[in-house]
Amino acid sequence: MSNDKTNNSRRDFLLKSITLIPAAVIGGSGVSALTAPTPVLAASDAPKQAEYQPTFFTPEEWAFVQAAVARLIPADERGPGALEAGVPEFIDRQMNTPYATGSIWYMQGPFNPDVAPEMGYQLPLVPKQIYNLGISDADAYSKKTTGKVFAEQDGVQQDALLQKFESGEADFAQLPAKLFFSYLLQNTREGFFSDPIHGGNKEMVGWKLINFPGARADFMDWVERGERYPFPPVSIRGERG
Repeated sequence: MSNDKTNNSRRDFLLKSITLIPAAVIGGSGVSALTAPTPVLAASDAPKQAEYQPTFFTPEEWAFVQAAVARLIPADERGPGALEAGVPEFIDRQMNTPYATGSIWYMQGPFNPDVAPEMGYQLPLVPKQIYNLGISDADAYSKKTTGKVFAEQDGVQQDALLQKFESGEADFAQLPAKLFFSYLLQNTREGFFSDPIHGGNKEMVGWKLINFPGARADFMDWVERGERYPFPPVSIRGERG
């Protein structure tokens, strides 16, 4: 969370980040709809939070994930943030998929973390391990430098710590801090904009924020109009936002 990103509006940040999310995660295409003006949502528009019990994260890890995503995409005058949208549930559920075990990755050695980034991922760790080790190191670094684990810090301190994780300034013992932050940020974006069937984007608050039509069968007539799409989003299950 670099300073320029913090200073930008939440909408600008989300508009930039949406291009990094696979279309399959969002549930369709038509990114040009993002150029339309974004409505201001009242605080009452936040989805009602059901009590979700994580199946992968420990209570300590769960507290970290909830606190971290709440700072990466915070609630503001434009509407609910990642926490209210159910992003922690999305991430926890992803940890019980083939993605989390690296079963769809090539994971044979040799591993050489010192090569250029264009050579691809160079560690033997899969996403489940990245989260387990990364949260452990993040809390250890937080406690060492401030006396408290990440979830016990106030928002200003959490933002400062996230900036250090992102830049690599934080010294993690078991994996690079930048690597952990990159997964946390990417999965937070995905959870905020994914179809609700995956656990995040509760009541399609992410789609409403960017005026994305969701899984509608046909909205191509509106793509080149330069007008705001007038209909609410629709989820894969047929729910309407």
